[in-house]
Amino acid sequence: SIQEEIEKGIGAHGLWKQRLVDAIETGESDWAPEDVCRDDKCAFGQWLYSCSPTDKSSPFYEDVRTLHAKFHKKACGILKMALEGHKQEAESEMVIGSEYRKISSTLTLKLIEWKDT
Repeated sequence: SIQEEIEKGIGAHGLWKQRLVDAIETGESDWAPEDVCRDDKCAFGQWLYSCSPTDKSSPFYEDVRTLHAKFHKKACGILKMALEGHKQEAESEMVIGSEYRKISSTLTLKLIEWKDT
């Protein structure tokens, strides 16, 4: 169901904060930036792009799609910094009030709103 897919998406994107923190700390990741940059590679993105016309007609769809793409671009940039050893710059991208945190929070809130409709 759409609620299950959205719930899985919320969980999966929540994991990214820790993945990025780990990459910043270690300078390593199991994830390649070129894959993280793509919003259609993750399970949620695959569902989002292939969901039904009814789901796509939701007033939440376009906002979620846009925020999801922004989330991936921002996470990709932070991951690149981490893997290139730019630890301080990457950390500064993760602090409360950063663009990453704003996008992540807004995406999560929008997903919750969509799920609850």
